[in-house]
Amino acid sequence: MLFVHARFLPVLPAVSVLLFRVKYGIALCQFPCRVDPKLVNHEILLSFWKVHVLHHAAEGEVIGNWMLEELRHHGYEVSPGTLYPLLKRMEKHGWLTSNADPARGPKGPRSYKITQDGREVLKIVRKQLRELGVEVGK
Repeated sequence: MLFVHARFLPVLPAVSVLLFRVKYGIALCQFPCRVDPKLVNHEILLSFWKVHVLHHAAEGEVIGNWMLEELRHHGYEVSPGTLYPLLKRMEKHGWLTSNADPARGPKGPRSYKITQDGREVLKIVRKQLRELGVEVGK
């Protein structure tokens, strides 16, 4: 994880900052930076990842590896060791179902689809996100 001091931000074009953040997992904060990025990932952003998974699974089947790339595209630092247990928990909760090609073995790609319960969860989350956006956006 790289850190960029806030005094350098006005010098960098916004697009460059975004690309660096996505590519290198840069945390933009004032020094001394006392925020632990791993703690933020675990305590807060993990829920955002679940929302992304539900959203994309509602649009169609998703594969775990594709979901990893999609989350990284949005600037989230997610490892397979985090995503795959998350997907299994979401399946255990009844929000997703998965299918695997038996010919490819237990480690073969799994496709995930949203369930009706998952759609209900996504509906609740979207409502709460709208309300939170109004509150936090002030």
